[in-house]
Amino acid sequence: MSGELVESFLDMMSAERGASTNTLMAYRRDLMDFAGWLARRGSSVRNAGRDEIRQYLAALSASGAAGTSQARKLSALRQFFGFLYSEGVRSEDPTVAIDAPKRGRPLPKILSREEMQRLLDTAAAQAEENEDGVRLHCIVEMLYASGLRVSELATLPLAAVRSRDGFLLVRGKGGKERLAPLNPEARAAILRWLSVRENFLPKGERRAHAERFLFPSRSLESHLTRRRLHQLLKALAVQAGIDPDKLSPHVLRHAFATHLVEGGADLRSVQTLLGHADIATTQIYTHVARDRLAATVAATHPLARRKTPKP
Repeated sequence: MSGELVESFLDMMSAERGASTNTLMAYRRDLMDFAGWLARRGSSVRNAGRDEIRQYLAALSASGAAGTSQARKLSALRQFFGFLYSEGVRSEDPTVAIDAPKRGRPLPKILSREEMQRLLDTAAAQAEENEDGVRLHCIVEMLYASGLRVSELATLPLAAVRSRDGFLLVRGKGGKERLAPLNPEARAAILRWLSVRENFLPKGERRAHAERFLFPSRSLESHLTRRRLHQLLKALAVQAGIDPDKLSPHVLRHAFATHLVEGGADLRSVQTLLGHADIATTQIYTHVARDRLAATVAATHPLARRKTPKP
């Protein structure tokens, strides 16, 4: 029964709020984890009370779950029980008056400008070797130039790059559209990729579907997958002499935003370019930039490096 209620909630999130596939998968995973926890205690989402939710959160904390993970799960429970209340399945919402777990503000992994340039140079060198390198160079240039999410890049339609005004029209989270910038280097990399793109199209019935995407693939999805994008970037990091654990498509998105803020871009503009619904999400990049500037001062300023005399 819990599973049916979860699926009804997910149907609502998809139909009424335009939740993405990845968001729906995350909700399902979190809610079924809670439902399983309740079932092992002889309870269910129909009769779970406030105390049980608090006990669940305490169990998560005891297991070592990060505060951000606990907060995400509680957010899912709030929306789920709010849905059950509005649908008349429950007479009250047990998540009311439950405080969110305290969570730190982890700073995102980023690349320095020097590391980013080394990555671009390595990708450009690979583009001179083979068509796979041409594709990879285009991917890196686009991620850094536009700040796209990995899912946005993987599913980007071919039509999105036909514009000549230097911007991409991107459909992001919740189906919201935004303009993402493309610098001359990225546009040049796209043109070069388009000259060899047809060689990556699958044959047979899937070809017509794959032709819609900028980065077609022979995979079942008919476009380059998120998993494959991660693999390609990890391999590129090794060749560029960068710790592969430090690099992912999202790290390039962070680099895009951080380097904009370091260059003097205002937060509202960066928020718009990233497609953040809340500027509070964007504000983390001011802290990243501040920390990097403080580290630079500490490492290079004569007074900062001066040793304190011994008494």
